[in-house]
Amino acid sequence: MPEIQRLTPCLWFDQQAEEAARFYVSIFQNSKIGNVARYTEAGQEIHGRPPGSAMTVAFQLDGQEFIALNGGPVFKFNEAISLVVNCDSQAEVDYYWEKLSQGGDEQAQQCGWLKDRYGVSWQVVPTAMAELMSGSLPGGAQRATEAMLKMKKLDIGELRRAYEGKA
Repeated sequence: MPEIQRLTPCLWFDQQAEEAARFYVSIFQNSKIGNVARYTEAGQEIHGRPPGSAMTVAFQLDGQEFIALNGGPVFKFNEAISLVVNCDSQAEVDYYWEKLSQGGDEQAQQCGWLKDRYGVSWQVVPTAMAELMSGSLPGGAQRATEAMLKMKKLDIGELRRAYEGKA
């Protein structure tokens, strides 16, 4: 029997859990859909879902386990919780930004944050940000932060130039 991941985020959707899981799996490598538990007639007076529709969808994104739940319209996603995608290159930043933002809320895009078509908040972040935000170059972090605050999708080259005082 496979080892169970100790902590597994559960994402509450109205009725798009299976669709969302398939969308996310299509974007990330090393990803897959796992078990799909379906609603039955039992408890239908409470959950109101048609028998056979997806209740929970287990899925992996780049090896990280998640569960998507079709729980109804009671709760909505907000920016208090976000998923961070660490990117080693500008090509990765561009790829994940393009894929995750398709059909999302363009008004919610700032400083590397975006909201996807399901309302889930993501941070598409270059791994270089750690260096740029805590490096030893005098004023570098201040300049990089000022540059970042003007961006939606993060531009590593522009952030690095700002950090070095060359912007």
